[in-house]
Amino acid sequence: MTAPNDTHFMKQALLEAQQAFEEGEIPVGAIIVCQGKIIARAHNMTERLNDVTAHAEMQAITIAAHVLGGKYLINCTLYVTLEPCLMCAGALSWSQIDRIVYGATDEKRGYHLTGSSVFHPKTKITSGVLADESAALMRTFFKNKR
Repeated sequence: MTAPNDTHFMKQALLEAQQAFEEGEIPVGAIIVCQGKIIARAHNMTERLNDVTAHAEMQAITIAAHVLGGKYLINCTLYVTLEPCLMCAGALSWSQIDRIVYGATDEKRGYHLTGSSVFHPKTKITSGVLADESAALMRTFFKNKR
């Protein structure tokens, strides 16, 4: 179920995705919100860091945990422009994040391909927020690459 601020925060995640796009990274952006405030902003950095694990979600989890001073992201919401992959879904599960909101579905590598939820049992999922905008940025990126 979409919350009133979901569109606002997803626009912030899209700004991060645009930053990734401009840096030549796959344009995925993520933010983490706690008590109505953005505590982490991140985007894909796999090329810059030469690290296949440097996905937007992983970067955001690390930043948020540092800000909060602990490894659990209880009472936090992740906004990410693309459905998390299985690796990111696993990390998000371990973080015990309360809620995940994502834009576009990832038909090739999204967590949904497992056929079951890999998230913490209490984590709520909302999909499709600004999905068209998120998908359009991805299409443009890959069209330019080819």
